[in-house]
Amino acid sequence: MKVLMINGSPHKNGCTYTALSIIAEELKKQGEDSEIIWLGNEPVRGCIGCGGCKKDNADGCVFGDDAINAVGEKIKFADGYIFGAPVHYASPNGATVCAMDRLFCAFGKYMQFKPAASIVSARRAGTTASYDVLNKYIGINNMIQVPSNYWNMVHGNNAEDVLKDEEGVCIMRALGSNMAWLLKLLRNAKGTELEKPLLIPKVKTNFVR
Repeated sequence: MKVLMINGSPHKNGCTYTALSIIAEELKKQGEDSEIIWLGNEPVRGCIGCGGCKKDNADGCVFGDDAINAVGEKIKFADGYIFGAPVHYASPNGATVCAMDRLFCAFGKYMQFKPAASIVSARRAGTTASYDVLNKYIGINNMIQVPSNYWNMVHGNNAEDVLKDEEGVCIMRALGSNMAWLLKLLRNAKGTELEKPLLIPKVKTNFVR
């Protein structure tokens, strides 16, 4: 089974990548495959709520001039997900937020009932607020949120600093271990009544009458 890890940082091999690499190492130790993909440092469009991706026969986002649809194609075939972002101004960086909006809108159906987690990296502060933003995508999409032994964050001004954050490294390793465990459980549930829960149809309530 394969875990797709999305590096939303504009720095390909920076702090976020380093944290994801620690998770990848732990997954490999436990016999699970993974792939880290980089969103890149080119502009990523924000979602404009056009609904084009929800139309009949739509396959992805109507905007095809950035990385989103290519990432979405990988999302379709992954068994688990890790979303990684750096902290910019006490929030996930803008490109990651734009990407998450569009990926979950256009490709969310492929991620339902699969395990996922988010991680954030920062020099010092803004981690918990950023972590909360990313977790909301997981929580709205019938996904299984993978736990760790603390909140999923690392600290450092560069990749070398992250490796010195012993607690952060431990958190990433624990996350990788728990992801591997959940993948094994889900693998064993395939073909049984435990494979997926009973889906409760969504009801939307408008507060203005």
